[in-house]
Amino acid sequence: MTLKKLTEAKNCNNKIIKAKIISAEGSVPRNQGTFMLISQNHIYGSIGGGQLEYSVIEISKKNLLNDKFNKEIVNIPLGPSIGQCCGGYVRVSIEKFKNGLNSLKNEKSKNINFQELYIFGAGHIGQELSSRLIDLDFKINLVDSRIDFLNLQQKDNVNKILANSPWLLIKNLPKNSFFIILTHSHDYDFKIINEILKIQNFKFLGLIGSKTKFNRFKNRLLKIGHKENLISKIECPVGLKNISSKKPAEIAISIIGRLLEYRSQIENYKNHDKDILKKINE
Repeated sequence: MTLKKLTEAKNCNNKIIKAKIISAEGSVPRNQGTFMLISQNHIYGSIGGGQLEYSVIEISKKNLLNDKFNKEIVNIPLGPSIGQCCGGYVRVSIEKFKNGLNSLKNEKSKNINFQELYIFGAGHIGQELSSRLIDLDFKINLVDSRIDFLNLQQKDNVNKILANSPWLLIKNLPKNSFFIILTHSHDYDFKIINEILKIQNFKFLGLIGSKTKFNRFKNRLLKIGHKENLISKIECPVGLKNISSKKPAEIAISIIGRLLEYRSQIENYKNHDKDILKKINE
């Protein structure tokens, strides 16, 4: 069997099994709502790998051959009985569909939740960053004023935006977007940052550069009326703190690491708030 991306399952015209985690407790590889698809020859996506996934695939392969099979729920403790030591417990719904498109029909809005990410600058780092972010649940937008640099990016999953004055785009972009600023010009960087701070409605704002660059930008931004608490939300230099490489690929990976870290922190805060509200309402 070969591994494929989850979104590729829409092209499968044969019977297919959807294996979906409907309940998860304790230490588990993936959260409730995560699903994978299994056809006779392909596996689409993942529910966490290891013995859990292996067991689910074996059950699914047998059920693909059973004409009478429709759906079942399997309970899997993640302990010594299956060769794992996570200590958690999952319930997995295993359901057969006539093709891949049908299996995805009710899952698109729930599981494929792309977040808008705007990368300003299609230079070396912008190319590496936009390419490596594919399949990480971001809608990737690459913005530059130089058509030749934009055309270096050939990935279908990257939306390329040509703008002679990229800062003029900001007011029309979706609220709560992620922004990474790494253009070829400090003047462009500043103008873009200025416009983003004006809207005061963004999820993440990262700027390439040094602490010296940030301090210079900060002084200028304060002089034109921006509040210090808002300016402090700019992450510059952007990326994981303990990675200081100057290689474009490594800088891109550092930035991606920080984006994923930040997104996980936001999700943890949300879950924490939900737990508090649940206790209040009990």
